[in-house]
Amino acid sequence: MKPAKPIESSNSTIKIAVAGNPNAGKTTLFNAITGLKQKVANYPGVTVEKKSAFLRFEDQLIELIDLPGLYSLDATSIDEQIARDVILGKLESERPDSIIAVVDATNLERNLYLVQQLLEQNVPVVVALTMIDLFEDYGHQINIEKLSELLGTQVVCVNAIKNNGIREILESAVSAVNHKKAVAPSENGNGKLSLLPKSELTGQDESSDDRNQTATAKIFERYKKINQILNESVVHNDKSAHDRAEKIDRVLTHPIFGLIILFAVLLLVFQAIFSWAAFPMEILEGGIGALGESVKELLPPGMLTDLIADGIIAGVGGVIVFLPQILVLFLFISILEDSGYMARAAFLMDKLMSKVGLHGRAFLPLISSFACAIPGIMATRTIEDQRDRLATILIAPLMSCSARLPVYTLMIAAFFSGQYVFGVISLGALIMLAMYLLGITTAIIVAYVLKRTVLKAPPTPFVMELPPYRLPNLRTVFQNMLLRGWLFVKRAGTVILLISMILWALMYFPRLDENAAASLQNQTSQAGGELRDAAPADLSAETNEADLKALQLKNSFAGKLGHLIQPVIEPLGFDWKIGVSLIASFAAREVLVSTLSIIYNVGGEADASSPTLVSALREARRDDGSIVWTPLTAITLMVFFVLAMQCMSTVAVVRRETNSWKWTAFMVIYMTTLAYLAAFLTHQAGRFLGFS
Repeated sequence: MKPAKPIESSNSTIKIAVAGNPNAGKTTLFNAITGLKQKVANYPGVTVEKKSAFLRFEDQLIELIDLPGLYSLDATSIDEQIARDVILGKLESERPDSIIAVVDATNLERNLYLVQQLLEQNVPVVVALTMIDLFEDYGHQINIEKLSELLGTQVVCVNAIKNNGIREILESAVSAVNHKKAVAPSENGNGKLSLLPKSELTGQDESSDDRNQTATAKIFERYKKINQILNESVVHNDKSAHDRAEKIDRVLTHPIFGLIILFAVLLLVFQAIFSWAAFPMEILEGGIGALGESVKELLPPGMLTDLIADGIIAGVGGVIVFLPQILVLFLFISILEDSGYMARAAFLMDKLMSKVGLHGRAFLPLISSFACAIPGIMATRTIEDQRDRLATILIAPLMSCSARLPVYTLMIAAFFSGQYVFGVISLGALIMLAMYLLGITTAIIVAYVLKRTVLKAPPTPFVMELPPYRLPNLRTVFQNMLLRGWLFVKRAGTVILLISMILWALMYFPRLDENAAASLQNQTSQAGGELRDAAPADLSAETNEADLKALQLKNSFAGKLGHLIQPVIEPLGFDWKIGVSLIASFAAREVLVSTLSIIYNVGGEADASSPTLVSALREARRDDGSIVWTPLTAITLMVFFVLAMQCMSTVAVVRRETNSWKWTAFMVIYMTTLAYLAAFLTHQAGRFLGFS
């Protein structure tokens, strides 16, 4: 079945919810049906994301809803509560007409508990059995017909990767609605769950102990029924595959060898980011430079041409050039997630995290923050304790997100390219790994302090399920990689575009007339500044143009702002031009690259001999003729970017998720303070040790 095309909703639309345990393959199935063409919004009144898609199936309009993962209807986290409320019809507009219950064949007992609860509702349920091939590889067999008979509902084996069973499960879900099939009789006859969480229990005259006893009895009753079903429908044979997985786990999750392997994996990723992306980056850089030059040749000189070439193309193009590295990064992240290794990394880090007071569930949101802090912060909704959740939110932006990658890469390319350790390992890869480790280490320290002071709380137990090992699906991996790449490009074409235009205007205005320019040139030269003591007419055209551009920038709104903060950033080894870039980057981290591209006017250069941004940084001089950018300056700037809160979108999400300006302001202040102090110590220590 090919992914259906999205269509508009109508009154005759059938609502089908996709529900299941986390890591059961629910979202993979949803993506296979919709072709990743879903719409993302929020549930009414809450900040939990709702993924849905409208499609047509055999002349029937369908709204497919991907519910947040949940283990049971006895919800604890925000995500689980929303999923439960949709299933039970508490959000009337979201009440499904049928439910596709996604069940992981390798974890039948746990997954079928939710199915049992779903079957107690007055909503048709069909079961999508995933990972059956992996289950059979472990030497087990399932009698699908018997399982369907015992559950009292249709069971369909699906493989979203191979596109098997997709049409059948959708057909079963629609048929269940049209013919009222696949519904087990309700336990209490009124269509409500016979046993809900405590707040939903009836019988107000019952004591709390009586209700708890009733709840416990019902839980045991469900598991007893599940065991009977499994005994009659599942045959266990060879266990060699299980043994192989356990042997691999003993190495990958070993407290010492596991950490060494994790370190090696990360180093491999960063090495690949530099080596694999180098050639396509060169092509992109040349193309962007040629585009800027073409614009200047085709359009008449003037403000509009300058805006397009030096503002838009230089600003947006300076960020787009790093797209190959973003794609390589997410290629590896998708492979690690799809193979099951990422969960092993979480298990490996849980012991360390528990020592600093973080809940084990915090690891996955923090891992997500390496891609982007926004989904990482939103993923903290699975953490039940609010203090644990808040602590995770406050440290998530310390993880080096993909927006920092262009900054790291630019600094490394300018001052550390072509250098190797032991003749094999790229020095740039080691420096980048060091930046990531600095963020992780700082996050651990901050969490340790928070959990023992303002967010003090007793540790909560954590049980993590390790998913089975499996070969990554290339289609899924490349879909995720391209989706992330598109989001990066979309950001460059919206946020970065807008900021680049604003920055260009701040550097373009106010304009200097010829008399003012000549006067300022003479004043600067008499003060021993960077411009030559000559009137514009006495200089060559090329030299005069460069001097006037430097003079224009220095006396523009942006230049004045940079000079205003220069006393604050001078102890970090930064000049006023870097100051302008830092101010701009607080809107979005990668804006630093586009800002420097505009400041150093490298957007319109096309031929191979023209200076790129890398060479412009190397050749930049202060007013007194001293070098601005050195390897120490680059390291100091990277340290600042590791720790600083430079993303307004993240700030907005933290405000929304915490519902508190106090905690949002606290995060911005503590991160900015940490960044300044760390950068100050880095620069001063480097100077003391004789580095430049």
